[in-house]
Amino acid sequence: MLASRIAVRGARVAAPRFSIAATRSFAEQAKPQSETRPPVEVFGLDGTYASALYTAAAKTNALDTVARALETLQTSFKRDPKLQVILTAPTLSSGDKKSIVGELQKATGVQDKSNTLPNFLNTLAENNRLNVLEGVCEKFGVLMSAARGEVEMTITSAQPLDQKVVKQLEQAVSKSQYVGQGKKLKVVPKVNPDIRGGLIVEVGDRTIDLSVSGKMARMNKLLSDAL
Repeated sequence: MLASRIAVRGARVAAPRFSIAATRSFAEQAKPQSETRPPVEVFGLDGTYASALYTAAAKTNALDTVARALETLQTSFKRDPKLQVILTAPTLSSGDKKSIVGELQKATGVQDKSNTLPNFLNTLAENNRLNVLEGVCEKFGVLMSAARGEVEMTITSAQPLDQKVVKQLEQAVSKSQYVGQGKKLKVVPKVNPDIRGGLIVEVGDRTIDLSVSGKMARMNKLLSDAL
């Protein structure tokens, strides 16, 4: 697993100090221009970094390359929960961070000739922000979906859904008013046992909560209002 490789390699690497003065910040390199500006606004610190990465990748014609790399990393985060734990560790030395960046680059399996992604990962490491990488992967996906004219539909269930059910939902929503003409629907299944059952469907800024936990919350509110 990626987390195990990072942990082992980090233990073997000495801790040389990064020269921050010798490296310009990634955000400074990625000043937005009209032709490279992110198609939509994403929020939070991870959204800020994702937007800066989008701009830099657009300038170097590396959007598809970076998108593929981040999709791979996002899959790694889902498969290996320990990875995020390692990235959030407060005791990481400079050597640890350098080791982690190397392993993350290898894990993407992508050759980025523009060096946009390596520069970005190094900047996260220098700024002690490797902990936002998982969020950056998700927010960058939102930006790419918007650039491709996709409308994202997130289906959250307590357990993994059968693909037939996912396909039925996709077909139903793709014909609805929630998806504009000429837009493509991108389905993102998620699993959250906390909803206990049912589904939560999010399309754009619309949310349809058909979960058991949602029904219980509404019932509790009705009871509290009545008593």
